[in-house]
Amino acid sequence: MSKLGLRLRIFLFFGLLALGGSAAVLLALWAGHARVAETSVADGFVFAAIVAVLALLALSVGVWLLFDENVAKPIEKLAAEMRMRAHAGVSREVDTHAARYLGDLAHAARAVSERLTEGTLDSAQRVALETERLSTEKARLTALLTEIPVAMILVSPRGQIVLYDGQAAEVLAQLHVPRLNAPLSDYFEASGLEAAVTRMHKTGREVRFTAEGVDGAQSYDARLKPMEGGGYMMVIEGAETHMPPEAERPLVYDFDLLNHDAPASIEDTPLSALSYTVFDTETTGLLPHKDEVVQIGAVRVLNGRIVPGEVIDQLVDPGVPIPPSSTRVHKVTDAMVRGKPDIAEAGRRFHRFAKGSVIVAHNAPFDMAFLRRHRDRMGVAWDHPILDTVLLSAVLFGASQTHTLDALCERLGVEIPAALRHTALGDAHATAQVLVRMLPMLEARGMTRFGAVLDETRKHGRLLEDLN
Repeated sequence: MSKLGLRLRIFLFFGLLALGGSAAVLLALWAGHARVAETSVADGFVFAAIVAVLALLALSVGVWLLFDENVAKPIEKLAAEMRMRAHAGVSREVDTHAARYLGDLAHAARAVSERLTEGTLDSAQRVALETERLSTEKARLTALLTEIPVAMILVSPRGQIVLYDGQAAEVLAQLHVPRLNAPLSDYFEASGLEAAVTRMHKTGREVRFTAEGVDGAQSYDARLKPMEGGGYMMVIEGAETHMPPEAERPLVYDFDLLNHDAPASIEDTPLSALSYTVFDTETTGLLPHKDEVVQIGAVRVLNGRIVPGEVIDQLVDPGVPIPPSSTRVHKVTDAMVRGKPDIAEAGRRFHRFAKGSVIVAHNAPFDMAFLRRHRDRMGVAWDHPILDTVLLSAVLFGASQTHTLDALCERLGVEIPAALRHTALGDAHATAQVLVRMLPMLEARGMTRFGAVLDETRKHGRLLEDLN
């Protein structure tokens, strides 16, 4: 059967419908004729009609199931695999066995995929050489900036952080979690900062001022230097750092943020222009209404890339003993969480980390239920827009596929080190890599704006109801 052509196979489906339908009608007429002898002619015709309708319905369902299993699902899966290769950079071999009844389609797809992979590898080799050169230059620049006893922050015309060096990261960390695309006013008192920026734009010259931390306990001597295009550089002089000389001091930046316009609304914002905070939790159990969080892990995604260094890896004191069965899964023990922040403090820190971004999780309702249960203690409102990678998987690969995190990682070529599986940060990082591969696939399907993606995911909401 697997050697039959696709056109002949589809013809056989229609032939089965024709022959089966004819047989059903003949069977119904025979049964009606037999019933006429026992009752009346009218009763016999009604009986024959009922039998014919039921038989045709059963035949149609049977043929549809055969068509769905052997043609529709394999085509859907093959299309998804081709999209992964075209838009997500996945290079694994095309699964021709699943599409064995589609004639030469699967083999043709594999040939195209192999040719695409060969071209991609050639391009990747050239890109790798250029990337190596740029990485060397970046390392030299980072080392040079490290030796300068000031902290530097580059700010966009909208007041969002575009770049910060190692010293600035230490300064920002004393006030809040450092993160790109965050308003500088999240770290320094807004009125004094705005007055200095206004004065700088008015004079067109460098301005000195005292930057007051939002915690009210710290202040810094700072300078604002205007830049072409409306942004500015903030230089904090005499910034005290506590990093050892051999410690890595990354230069974190994304110059594309300089050109980002303020979105009119979240629904109309392009996917590529959004900031994403991808997180996961580990808990004492699987019941959000009574179990507690023991670990929160989160990473940030900007412009389709995971931002290095911008992470949360926080152990949380649940206030109750951790069951041994849970510890065997996530390896978090009572001793590890003793003295750590409770969910109120840890939740507030994560809330600040996710400010102004879309929250992303795998089976988000489960993790969000733990946070929302304690929102009064945290004193925050969890009103962030939310994306769920379970639903994104259903949109891209079909609801009939498996949508576990392990299945998604295998499908998209994401490797989770065994030591990091079932840790909050490890699973958050894996989910972020999955998201990064999914975003271009969604855009290729025409879902370029956040609202369009939400509309599609709502069609698969039943999946989350079944999971939870």
